[in-house]
Amino acid sequence: MASPADGLAAGPSDLQPIAPAEAGFAPDLEARLDKLVADKRVWKLHGVVVVRHGRMVLERYFEDEDNARGNPLGRVAFAADTLHDLRSVSKSMVGLLYGIALAQAKVPPPEVPLFSAFPEYAELATGGREKLTIHHVLTMTLGTDWDESSLPYSNPANSEIAMDLAPDRYRYILGRPVVREPGRRWTYCGGATALLGRIIAKGTGKPLHDFAREALLDPLGIGPTEWLSDDKGEPYAASGLRMTPRDLARVGIMMAGGGAAEGKQVVPAQWLARCTTPVVSVDELRRYGYQWYMVDIAYGEPLGWAVRNLERMWMALGEGGQRLFVLPGLQLVIAITAGNYGTDDQWIPPTRVLREVVLASLV
Repeated sequence: MASPADGLAAGPSDLQPIAPAEAGFAPDLEARLDKLVADKRVWKLHGVVVVRHGRMVLERYFEDEDNARGNPLGRVAFAADTLHDLRSVSKSMVGLLYGIALAQAKVPPPEVPLFSAFPEYAELATGGREKLTIHHVLTMTLGTDWDESSLPYSNPANSEIAMDLAPDRYRYILGRPVVREPGRRWTYCGGATALLGRIIAKGTGKPLHDFAREALLDPLGIGPTEWLSDDKGEPYAASGLRMTPRDLARVGIMMAGGGAAEGKQVVPAQWLARCTTPVVSVDELRRYGYQWYMVDIAYGEPLGWAVRNLERMWMALGEGGQRLFVLPGLQLVIAITAGNYGTDDQWIPPTRVLREVVLASLV
């Protein structure tokens, strides 16, 4: 059952509230979300945060069973300060971190050969793998044998699980055979993000989470976070970040602001543009840049034969229904956490919140 928003009147450093009508929404924005929940057209939502022009329009939390990357947490009454798995939204955070490290000259540019960043595995640079660049890693167009989509994460044959179980996860990733021309086709690959995380850690001389705090999270005023790691201390770069929905929204606000926050450039504007410029198609609708998805989304009522309002949306997507939607043209950010892990219909609740509550309420 939904609970009222927590902490909307918090201190000046926090996101300040604004009434839906003042932010360009129908006044019944919250009622629309309540009805969607009551009608059971969405399920297992954990948190919904809507921000426009940097101000909090809607913040709602729920109660449900949860886990931290598979570790049961029991029934959780979610609130503004409750950390939540971001799952593969972590990938998009790593994409931003790479650009910050690049601006600091701590990591190589996308155009360089991948194995130049991994000289300790130079003997693997054969069989077409010598053609790989960091650009291929950033865009998940490596062309190597990787199956993370057709098998559940409970199956050890799933490539990400096999990577986690391997004695050396980086040797496992870099040793996958090339099965198609690099750069031609997008293949969902947590191993790509693991490589980026490792390059960042090597280049900065800091654990991934420490660099994330210093370079991205602290400058945005983000509260406590966690980055889960394996028993060897290697972070799950592709899926291990835990954060509150409110703080996730702060990342979206920064992006909608061209990479700046509080008058300071946090992510270089040029890098943000590269992250959100389509490089390869994912499917009929979605495109992919540097660890971020893009889609053009229609909203509003069509006028005769005219096309409805159309906006470019940047997306970070995580298993179970974790979402960060950024519509820079509308200065609109939606952060959603949910618990629909491992289900085929997990995409429905966040999509309905986006379309039937938020976008349908724009006036």
